[in-house]
Amino acid sequence: MKKLAIEIFKRKEQKYLITLDQYSLLLEQIMPYMRSDKFGVDGRYIVSSLYFDSDDHNIYFETKNKLTFRQKLRLRTYNETGIDETAFFEVKQKHNNVVNKRRMLLPLEEAYHYLEKGDKKHLKDFHTSNLQVLREIDHFRTLYKLKPEMVVSYERHALHGIDNPDLRITFDFNLRCRNDDLLLEHGSDGEQFIDNNLIVLEVKVNDSVPLWLTRILQALQCEQRSASKYCTSMELLQKNQMSEGIEREYVTAGGR
Repeated sequence: MKKLAIEIFKRKEQKYLITLDQYSLLLEQIMPYMRSDKFGVDGRYIVSSLYFDSDDHNIYFETKNKLTFRQKLRLRTYNETGIDETAFFEVKQKHNNVVNKRRMLLPLEEAYHYLEKGDKKHLKDFHTSNLQVLREIDHFRTLYKLKPEMVVSYERHALHGIDNPDLRITFDFNLRCRNDDLLLEHGSDGEQFIDNNLIVLEVKVNDSVPLWLTRILQALQCEQRSASKYCTSMELLQKNQMSEGIEREYVTAGGR
């Protein structure tokens, strides 16, 4: 999927948890300003991400505790992806509400080779679109002693601004996770970790959210929440290992 060829970018993100009813009303009101992403079917496609963490779950706790600066490593595919097809390896860094992503493209099989033999093979020998990003990924992975942790998948509906191409809005449905099979080529199956009636809405801009969109979100009482897909998945899949004192993520339509 060539849609995400941009490899290094910076933007602001706002996250919301909305209901299916709010989604329908919101879509009706914003479509005069938006167009569907040109990839997928009417801007709809499946996202699957292999997340990494350390044995003591440093990445989880950085996100959960909302550190001023935090980062994640993930290997991502779109729709059904075979072992010899393209994957996206990326570091996502967040400072307050500003997100920096550094990403590279490589065959999924090559990504697995790196994970298995990266410490034994010179990085320049791997077939990737951006060697410098691979070096950064390798440094991050080594520093935190990261290993594959879980696969998170969801169905995404993506929109772009008609007059403002820097405005991007995504709706994520049917969010599921698994840690018993970490091979991305095996599809997007998993256990539901957010209420079926809830959708994760993300508004992504370079500068500020347009006033017309802010007014629509307020009128529909869309609740801005930093819903972490990774933290919510971790709390579901590792519920017996997580401390009893940890406050769980908001995952149901009726409350915590």
